[in-house]
Amino acid sequence: MPLFTLHEAKLERVGQSNFRTEKELQGLIEANLDEVFKCRLVATEFSTGAQHAGRIDTLALSEESHPVILEYKKIESSSLINQGLFYLAWLHDHRGDFEVAARSAIGDVEIDWSSVRVICIAPTFQKYDLYAAQVMGANLELWTYRLFENQSLYLEEVLRSSLDSTTPDTPSAGLTAGQKAAITRQTGSYTFEEHVAGKPAHIREIALSAQEFILSLDPSIQEAPKKFYVAYKATQNIVCMDIQKKQVLLFLKLDPKETQGPSPIFKDLSEVGHYGTGDFGLYVKTVEEFDTAKPFIEMAYQRIGG
Repeated sequence: MPLFTLHEAKLERVGQSNFRTEKELQGLIEANLDEVFKCRLVATEFSTGAQHAGRIDTLALSEESHPVILEYKKIESSSLINQGLFYLAWLHDHRGDFEVAARSAIGDVEIDWSSVRVICIAPTFQKYDLYAAQVMGANLELWTYRLFENQSLYLEEVLRSSLDSTTPDTPSAGLTAGQKAAITRQTGSYTFEEHVAGKPAHIREIALSAQEFILSLDPSIQEAPKKFYVAYKATQNIVCMDIQKKQVLLFLKLDPKETQGPSPIFKDLSEVGHYGTGDFGLYVKTVEEFDTAKPFIEMAYQRIGG
């Protein structure tokens, strides 16, 4: 889609450009990892050793402490996806190397290996690449970019393929509750249904209303259930929802020092430990209170670039 500037009711088309080298693209993303993907840089051009003979463009750690691999191309290339998956396999076999690098770069952090992201960034992908990525069974994200002559950069996620909680060898149908729990412990995968199970009817209603509203904001928003909460994210988390028996806690990506929340459900959590990410807390106990929370959820979505 073309980009236009607007000046006194007149549209002027902005021409497209490109980076001179892949390293220029890589350097820009690495310098802005927190802003774009809410990640912390672990290493650049990370060597996988003489035997493997590879070099990972960017290693990072997500806001939820998941390892992240980023690979770049400044031209269309089918090898980019295979390259990312090649490094993913290496990373799973060399967790200790990543943990040493992460603690050297960031400090004393706990690494969550339940989900490893692979992010591939290129100007475009062929339809065959998109299909292959969907069936590869990995947490694979394909992003396209456009650089414009006015120094604007447009990034768009064109595909996100996630691992299911079960594999073809471990179908969920017919499993007992204990067997399902065992699979969850092995894979680190959870579901929204597990979070609302056993909760009072009015709490389930609030949680379902929140789920429907958040996902309706943008088709690119993904639901990511974790052990203690459910995250809703685009390039980064927008809202984290902790479903309790007496209330639903919503943690939003808003600065509580800059934005005053609605009384009495709002709490500044910047100095308080809690599950999920986001320091703007909303403690919701009724559907009516959730209606009050909606404008702030939409504000959080807009703040991260929705």
